[in-house]
Amino acid sequence: MRKLLFLILGTVFCGTVNAQTQLTEYKPGVTTEGAVYFLPKTAVRFTFLVEKTTYIPGDFAAYAQRYMRLRDVSQEPSTQYRILQIKQTPVAVADSTKKYAIKFDAKTVAANVALADDGRLLAINAEPNVDMEEAPFKAAPKSQRVNPRQLMNQDILSAGSTAKMAQLTAQEIYDLRENRNLLIKGQADFMPKDGEQLRLMLHQIDTQDEALTSMFKGTYECDTTEHEIVVCPDGSFDRQLLFRLSQVNGLVDKDDLSGAPYYISVTDLKTVPEPVYDEKAAKAKKKGYEAGVYVNVPGRMRVTLYQGIEAIQTSEQPAAQFGNVELLSGELFNKRYTTHLWLNSLTGGVERLEAEQPK
Repeated sequence: MRKLLFLILGTVFCGTVNAQTQLTEYKPGVTTEGAVYFLPKTAVRFTFLVEKTTYIPGDFAAYAQRYMRLRDVSQEPSTQYRILQIKQTPVAVADSTKKYAIKFDAKTVAANVALADDGRLLAINAEPNVDMEEAPFKAAPKSQRVNPRQLMNQDILSAGSTAKMAQLTAQEIYDLRENRNLLIKGQADFMPKDGEQLRLMLHQIDTQDEALTSMFKGTYECDTTEHEIVVCPDGSFDRQLLFRLSQVNGLVDKDDLSGAPYYISVTDLKTVPEPVYDEKAAKAKKKGYEAGVYVNVPGRMRVTLYQGIEAIQTSEQPAAQFGNVELLSGELFNKRYTTHLWLNSLTGGVERLEAEQPK
């Protein structure tokens, strides 16, 4: 959960109903008191899961074809990486080009200003809506492997050569499989009393079979890790390199050509019209006379992820930097009204506005 900063600003009301809260563009050294806040811009967080698979050859890999009829069993260890999942999530970051200050006139009433920990304005005179953070990725626990050497009988362990050990181990595997078939057919010398006992016996046989067979075909160990890259676009761009993934070495540097490239493109969908220039408002803003609250009118952007030349994922999401900034009138924040304002924590746009006239 994000930390929030609450600022209580104001002085005693002296009876003038036209006093307004002054909100001006922040300029270091000009604003001597008040609360500085930022409007957000939208970044995209790419979260991806990378699976590392390690192959460990068995001790009898050289005899897999002769005794177990297993073809193409490698006798060399190897490691491979692959991406299991990629997820795009829009996130808000403070936009340093949209910084403003809330400065209160001596005749205004108190105001409760809620800021995010990075200074983004979330609410005025209201409890902000705090986004719940996603639970961190947690890899599934690994199952405990059975040591196949603990299942070898005395004859196997006392064999004089690796070839003889492999032959006797293969015979033990075939005996296990024969016993399994006899249990299923109901022809075993010692049949279980009920279905649950049969299930346990079959499970034990399968476990022993798998452990001993791994001495020939080897074992695979999988580890999954989560990685995160945040991109904050200031405009449209086409096919920017995001990362590279090598099947042998995993994530590599962007200039390492051994890794397959993943690119992104960002397109401004131009859902918000260009602002109309108002000379009077521009002069007032320049002189610092404007009163009110600056808010975003967010646009939308399309983000496309490529693996090489193939587009593999596309999403559309709100983007504060592809919209406009507008000013809510300062009349909403004078003595005649008790105004509650909630901003969207992602876009900085107005999510809810309530103006109550005092009784």
